[in-house]
Amino acid sequence: MINILLIAFTISLIYIAMANRMLTFIRIIAFQGLLLFGVAFVELIEINVVNLVFVLLETIVIKAVAIPMFLKYILDRNRITREAEPYVSNFVSVVFVTMIILGSFFLAHAIHDSYVRKIFFIVALSALFTGLYIIITRRKILTHVMGFLVIENGVFVLSIAVGSEMPMLVNTGILLDIFVSVILLGIFADKIGDVFEEQDVEQLRNLKD
Repeated sequence: MINILLIAFTISLIYIAMANRMLTFIRIIAFQGLLLFGVAFVELIEINVVNLVFVLLETIVIKAVAIPMFLKYILDRNRITREAEPYVSNFVSVVFVTMIILGSFFLAHAIHDSYVRKIFFIVALSALFTGLYIIITRRKILTHVMGFLVIENGVFVLSIAVGSEMPMLVNTGILLDIFVSVILLGIFADKIGDVFEEQDVEQLRNLKD
């Protein structure tokens, strides 16, 4: 079951790389939240009940519901165009993300450590580098925030791999996850619409000290 959920998460990375519409990005972020909910539920079922409930609520309430709804609100409030406006074509993005996944696979298999769970490591690395790729190749500031959320999901996958041994470490990471997400969403997405007519990252070049 864990493998199926993680494979579905990896496929969603390829799908988000070729997405053109902002609403598609939001739906994929919500879908990834649901997948992480399933992974956390199956993987951490043996940890303390309080820790388990906290992790599950964070994934289903924050990642799958609250953040996507807030992103949709920002999209409507600032009248952002529906296109993500990438610098590169969808085909190039799919090829690049596929190479990232394959590279993560080979890197994971090059590490000989019994404590490293390879499938978690592969998915986490793939999410981290895919999030960075989205940030680099998209014009819209809101898509940069979504790229950061993909990176956070990768960190979450990696923390889940050690969650049954270190639940407090996972909880601390999740709290930081929520805090930084809210800060970035508030600064880069909501408020910046009051300054620029278009939420294009190119507009940031006009900022002065």
